[in-house]
Amino acid sequence: MDFSKITDYLFIGKTPQSQDYPLLRSLGVRLVINMRFERRPYPDFHDEPITSLWLPTFDTPLIPIPMRALREGAVQANKIIKQGGKVYVHCAAGAHRGVAMGAAILIAQGYSSEEAMDLIEQKRSEADPRAWYIRRRILKFEQVWDHRGEGMLPADC
Repeated sequence: MDFSKITDYLFIGKTPQSQDYPLLRSLGVRLVINMRFERRPYPDFHDEPITSLWLPTFDTPLIPIPMRALREGAVQANKIIKQGGKVYVHCAAGAHRGVAMGAAILIAQGYSSEEAMDLIEQKRSEADPRAWYIRRRILKFEQVWDHRGEGMLPADC
């Protein structure tokens, strides 16, 4: 399984398969966020499956990651993190879409966009948060995230 530990509560990587869920569970992961449009989450066959959030998005400069998807992932991740759980975010390669979501989660946790991108680059060599179309979404998320509560400013939802 190809993943990187970004913080004590955030992992970014490639798509986990059903046989990877015991490892995720042992790491304390309680939420898996799937950013792939082309692949539904693999099932977790455990009696108490890890919660999965599927936010189908594309990895293309022509179709930007929707702010509502980044918001939904950040809000759900915040809930899990506040309860002491951990979050695993993925896309196909753990380089763009999953990285954008990981940066959004870090921003929601109080990081600046630059701090989030720097940290992700340091911890995951495959990550490319500065690809122009990914960086633009991360910067936009930082602008619209409402740090007073969980969500985005009403005009940007």
